[in-house]
Amino acid sequence: MTWKEISEMSKNMELHEVILTLEMLENGDDPVNLKNMLGDILKVILEESEKQYGKKQKTLTGLTGENAFKFRNYSPKLMGEFNYIATTTALSIAESNASMGRIAACPTAGSSGIIPGVYYSLYKLFNPSFEELLNSFIVSGGVGNVIAKKATLSGAAGGCQAEIGAAAAMAAAGLSYFFIKSADVAGNAAALALKSLMGLVCDPVGGFVEVPCVKRNGNIVNLAISSAELAMSGIKSVIPLDEVIDAMYKVGKSLPESLRETGEGGIAATPTARKLIDNIKNKLF
Repeated sequence: MTWKEISEMSKNMELHEVILTLEMLENGDDPVNLKNMLGDILKVILEESEKQYGKKQKTLTGLTGENAFKFRNYSPKLMGEFNYIATTTALSIAESNASMGRIAACPTAGSSGIIPGVYYSLYKLFNPSFEELLNSFIVSGGVGNVIAKKATLSGAAGGCQAEIGAAAAMAAAGLSYFFIKSADVAGNAAALALKSLMGLVCDPVGGFVEVPCVKRNGNIVNLAISSAELAMSGIKSVIPLDEVIDAMYKVGKSLPESLRETGEGGIAATPTARKLIDNIKNKLF
């Protein structure tokens, strides 16, 4: 199922309902049960965002940690409250993941801070009902499902563009849907986010989901927000979402193995990265 087809169906039904109905038709999932399951995932996201928000965390490797704590105790000079909460949350969840905390892989562990960032910020600042948040979350999931079926969500298969790029697209679509109930706007938000990350490589230092992953979450959540704002203003992606996804997949397949989660290229191959990993090995062995 393409986003174009989903958009066409949403002319006669709410977008989030279309997505649930399609899951029933394609996989036999009961829409009520599926919605309840997604609601349980969203509850985990909100609970963990509250629990981990700005918490001082240190990973076992020592490669990263305490970034969320530092940011929470900083008074931003440029960004507004929504972005500030979203950034703090994204850092918090990404660090929690690297510290063996409980996360929802939306869509992956390495990109798990983006969606909590936008939904926790909505929760804190707009006083929404859980149903409102859940309907938007379903739209985020719908975008992720299209990407998974047309391309990949795996950094090992498509680079970080497939992980954090997909997360940004999902977050942007759901965020826009919270304010404007339009499949067209949601699709444009997702396309604007995903194509902005086209070609992003997966280069974790030492293969650990820490550097650059944690701070990437903190940065890219802001891209998701700006993409939603652009789309809600009426700005459209010249290239439609389905074609952006196809392009992302082709780019991912063209990336060398060293830039697809192996820890052998990009910043993972820098002298500083090599030295850090040698130090970790010496401590362990």
